[in-house]
Amino acid sequence: MAPEAAARPTRAELRLAAREQSRAERRGAAKAATRTALLRVALPSMAALGVAAAAAITVQGDVDQQRAQAAGRTVPPQAAADDAPDGVAAQAAAQAVAAGGQAQASRGDARRPLAAAQPTEAPAAQPTSQPTAEPTPEPAKPKVVMPVAQHGLGEQFGAAGTHWANRHTGIDFPVDGGSEVYAVTDGTLRTQWNPFYGYMTIIKMPDGTEAWYCHLRAYKVRKGPVKQGDLIAFVGSSGNSTGPHLHFEIRPPGGSGPVDPLPWFLANGLDPR
Repeated sequence: MAPEAAARPTRAELRLAAREQSRAERRGAAKAATRTALLRVALPSMAALGVAAAAAITVQGDVDQQRAQAAGRTVPPQAAADDAPDGVAAQAAAQAVAAGGQAQASRGDARRPLAAAQPTEAPAAQPTSQPTAEPTPEPAKPKVVMPVAQHGLGEQFGAAGTHWANRHTGIDFPVDGGSEVYAVTDGTLRTQWNPFYGYMTIIKMPDGTEAWYCHLRAYKVRKGPVKQGDLIAFVGSSGNSTGPHLHFEIRPPGGSGPVDPLPWFLANGLDPR
């Protein structure tokens, strides 16, 4: 038995199918247009984000490099945004937007080593003082010197005897005739003759005190300024004398008369005994 022939669609069914196909085509075209528009908007936005992210990275890199240079370290410069491909820039921008908190934390972590690496100011070096050797003080020079080279005293001040009208007015140095006589200190010298003291030399000191040298044989200096230790005369036995010796007196200023020369010598750091 032969199969039945396929039924042909009616005109109404053909018109309905045509309308449905037209609608499907319009919907597909609308979706395609929408996708194209979205891509045209999204691609420039992603590129802009990539440029902004690259610029931020470059600025941050410059800041970090400046800080590292101030701290004495070297940081390799980061790649410029212009040298990165668009896909890399877009990916960096997306990662920066998605992980904003992480990026800030990373920058904070990068700053911490810089703070730790700040050079500490070294303490100022203390100048080393070299001990200076103090000069050895010279021995103090006596204020007076002995009127003769030989120490030792004969008759002392105030002694009584037939050789003096009252008391002995000085101290005697029993030395040989012709012994040298010296200026006990600086002063102005004059000479004179006295029947009791014989040939005399008198030195007037700056404070007015006078030193009398008596019973001399001869003068070396007759008048004028003399210095301590100068040779001024020679020992003799002129005047009222029993033999060669030097009679020495100290007379303070004011004409009060002679005083004991021994305390005067001792007060000036010299013991003639």
